[in-house]
Amino acid sequence: MIANSRCPDGGIVADTIVREVELTDLDADRRLLDLPGTSVLVFTSVGCAACRWARQYLPGAALPVDRLCWIDAGDNGGLVQRYEVFHLPALFVVRDGLFHGVLQASLRRDDLIQALDRALARPAEELP
Repeated sequence: MIANSRCPDGGIVADTIVREVELTDLDADRRLLDLPGTSVLVFTSVGCAACRWARQYLPGAALPVDRLCWIDAGDNGGLVQRYEVFHLPALFVVRDGLFHGVLQASLRRDDLIQALDRALARPAEELP
């Protein structure tokens, strides 16, 4: 599933469109290897309040990424295990099929952008 989100916050450019993709255990590897540019993987869960907030906020945060890839942690245990997800929401960076690691930051836009810069500066690895 792919959706485009427009930013509801008047403080951010209203025409910013961030592509969103839903990934599962069945298709994540193939799609991540094929997707060009920078993707942020976001592991969430329906019962997590911070996850629901991230789901509303991140598409309109004008992050310098090509897409947000949403993964439901409750339905995709294989990905949760491989990415060693211990808390939700959990964010990871993949660029051009290469893994750049976890984003260790608060969900504030400026913190996420700094964490993205740090992650993309690290040597890339193969996907977990």
